[in-house]
Amino acid sequence: MTATATRPCPRVLTGDRPTGPLHLGHYFGTLQNRVRLQREGADLFVVIADYQVLTDRDVADRLALYVQELVLDYLAVGLDPEHTVIFTHSAVPALHQLLLPFLGLVSVAELQRNPTVKDEIAHSRQVAVSGLMLTYPVHQAADILFCKAQLVPVGQDQLPHLEATRTIARRFNARFGKPGSPVFPEPQALLSQAPLLLGTDGGKMSKSRGNAIALGASEDETARLLRGAVTDADRRIAYDPVGRPEVSSLLTLAALCLGSDPQAVAEGIGDAGASRLKAVVTEAVNEYLRPVRARRAELAEDRGYLRDVLARGNARANEVAQATLAEVLEAMGMH
Repeated sequence: MTATATRPCPRVLTGDRPTGPLHLGHYFGTLQNRVRLQREGADLFVVIADYQVLTDRDVADRLALYVQELVLDYLAVGLDPEHTVIFTHSAVPALHQLLLPFLGLVSVAELQRNPTVKDEIAHSRQVAVSGLMLTYPVHQAADILFCKAQLVPVGQDQLPHLEATRTIARRFNARFGKPGSPVFPEPQALLSQAPLLLGTDGGKMSKSRGNAIALGASEDETARLLRGAVTDADRRIAYDPVGRPEVSSLLTLAALCLGSDPQAVAEGIGDAGASRLKAVVTEAVNEYLRPVRARRAELAEDRGYLRDVLARGNARANEVAQATLAEVLEAMGMH
């Protein structure tokens, strides 16, 4: 019997900025996918990008609390620190030392042309645009390349940032690498197929707009938020994402929680109107999140364990970052 070679598990880098509680949009958009990747054996690194909170705001508000809340959400949905490295940006100094050589590989014009940076500047909360905002793609390149990630889950709007990372990797390898032995991989995008979930006000679901249902929200709070959700005047409930986006978003949310189809949910409600739709969605969301919330409440009782998870993740991320930095310095002739 001949042995078959096993394909090595890909290394994946993903993460969040700790700017507020994670919500249902995050869960169905990214968190669920991370748990799937972990289950499939990916070498998963999850960065809590605390330094990057300052990218589009002047101060980092309630940062320590939000970091712990992110860890709570991660563990509650099923990320396992025995298999996934969860770490904070600020705890890995060797990662940030990659910024200087990386900044030398891109031009100011390239940074200014980045469409995602342009959009982030337009929506910035800063009094004036900082150098951190302009160089955000290079910071993200350091996040991705320090651990030599091969896959990065992104939405369509983040593709320019990932392309900037690929460009930096390619230029570093061309300038400092040896032929046939690149220092960095060129990471591939793992495009998110996230469903479109609108906030309760009909706008983009966002931590800062008060229109999202946090994973840690109570059942009563969930019911209150959904009672106030924007719908329309048509009593017949139908799935029509173009003509009736708010109603369709609620149907999508119910279907995701029920493991059903939005059309089927709509047919089940029929002419019962928006109040029945909201009741169905509330029941589906609360039932779906009940085990997550129970696990979250249990974990919240042991803050020492949360600190331990971060300490272990930070230690592992530091090992990887220091090894990469040593390799970079040697390639540049600085060691």
